[in-house]
Amino acid sequence: MIPSVHKTGRRTMGLLAYLYGPGKREEHTDPHLVASFDGMSPDPGRDPHATLKDLQQLLDQPVQALPKHARPVKHVWHTSVRATADDRTLTDDEWAAVARRIVAATGIDPGSEQPGCRWAAVRHADDHIHIVATLVCENGSHPDDFRSGKRAQAECRLIEKELGLHQVAPGDGTAAQRPTSAERHKARRQGRDRTAREELREAVRRAVAGASGEEEYFDRLSAAGLLIRKRAAPSGDLLGYKVALPDDRNKDGEPIFYPGARLAPDLSLPRIRERWTIDTSDREIGEELPAARQSLSGPASARRRTASAAWKALQVIKHGNEAAASAHIAATGEVLDALAETSAAHTRHELREAAFAFERASRSHIRAHRGHDRELRRVARDLVRSGPALGRGEDGATTAMAIDVLFFVITATAHWHAKRGHSQQAAAAQQAAAHLRTAYQNAATQPLSALNRRGRDLDVFKRQRQAMVVRAAVPELAEQTIVEPGWYALAATLAEAEAAGHDPTTLLTRAAEHRELDTAESVSEVLVWRLRRTAGLPADPTDMAHSEPPTARVRRARRPSTRRSRPRRGRA
Repeated sequence: MIPSVHKTGRRTMGLLAYLYGPGKREEHTDPHLVASFDGMSPDPGRDPHATLKDLQQLLDQPVQALPKHARPVKHVWHTSVRATADDRTLTDDEWAAVARRIVAATGIDPGSEQPGCRWAAVRHADDHIHIVATLVCENGSHPDDFRSGKRAQAECRLIEKELGLHQVAPGDGTAAQRPTSAERHKARRQGRDRTAREELREAVRRAVAGASGEEEYFDRLSAAGLLIRKRAAPSGDLLGYKVALPDDRNKDGEPIFYPGARLAPDLSLPRIRERWTIDTSDREIGEELPAARQSLSGPASARRRTASAAWKALQVIKHGNEAAASAHIAATGEVLDALAETSAAHTRHELREAAFAFERASRSHIRAHRGHDRELRRVARDLVRSGPALGRGEDGATTAMAIDVLFFVITATAHWHAKRGHSQQAAAAQQAAAHLRTAYQNAATQPLSALNRRGRDLDVFKRQRQAMVVRAAVPELAEQTIVEPGWYALAATLAEAEAAGHDPTTLLTRAAEHRELDTAESVSEVLVWRLRRTAGLPADPTDMAHSEPPTARVRRARRPSTRRSRPRRGRA
């Protein structure tokens, strides 16, 4: 249950006309009174003899009783109280009880024979009510409504428990603006899964993911089909921007534009420019290993680099300072957006849902020091510029590899937020992790099946040897690992690593030295991806051209021919 308190009104009649009217987009249905300060106020919605003027005069009477110089300029108090999308539909009596509790908790009408204001609660939709009050008590005093917003939030948390409703995590003011009921009704009428505001926020986040400057950013917005309006100073300097969906229009047929800051706090142009400033510094210094990065520009290579960068980010989130951790968390959102944009169909939906959910976890009051997130932003750029990945082969397998590490990054993010009391962000990260788990299962099925077949094809002595390696490297997890379905894939991977010249015991010990294994559903699968990433093994074992161990290729190339050469015969 979500209250939204406003105290800036000047005209009671204007607000009542809106509450009892059709709404901005014809979204209001059956407006009627559910409660009032005296329990018998006129209801212009259902009483044919009552008018808006009657209700307005009744509410304004204590204000008008004051001398003109003593009347508050802004005397209209207004709040909406909204149920969440997964709550049941409350009855009018239940909404009336909610209204009485809200006005009591906020000091508008505290009860217990204390002076209170006049108020009325109007319902014009299934999922919310509006409460309008005038900020002068019956005795001419002013109400004690200090911090009424926070008091309303606290009361809603109690109401949720008592009515068995969805319990909303308390916020901290860093969340993106929620869609209004009008926007949700409009989306429902148009058959959209999300409102125009949410679609725009998702599209803008995808456009900014890895972008290196304004020109590239606005080009991406245009390529996504968005309408753009830029706001410039007289000097020509760009001050801000707005975006709109081509088919989202008002009653006059004009596109409905949203400024970036209204989509999310970190999507304003100044906040986006902070990322580009860091990128400019990188270009001036020169990117690390530019030749190597250009030679490995395919989707699979970009996903390998993503997994490596995400692994480093995991350590920063767990052990780094708050500013650096916050920067890595924010940049992880960009990586998710880029990965979702470029992944194959069988993983794209869940990755987009993960990115959509994680958006709330990417912001808090702990300000990110953007310079710390360079590598994650680089790999986000690599993902976008490397183009769409196939859902099979090395592309598909490295997608599973990247998702595997990102799952632990996002789980660590949930713990990081929870320790700091960021309940909304922690819940959002957990929701994103659930979507990533599904995406991983979709991506990993084929390559793990191939690896399991390879493991089963090993002779019994080789599998026993790899079991000894596991017992030596991770004795506390060995027996669990060996009986898991993914054991054969791990055995095959260890055999490949050994054939490539690695010491499998040392390699496995290093791969298992971090405690994320304690929370893994499958220890063997996690170790498979870590080993294949650190040992440089192909993620997809069916790619025989690349999966043959390098040392074997060298030995074959150097092996002398066993065919007996014949002496050439000269011409007659």
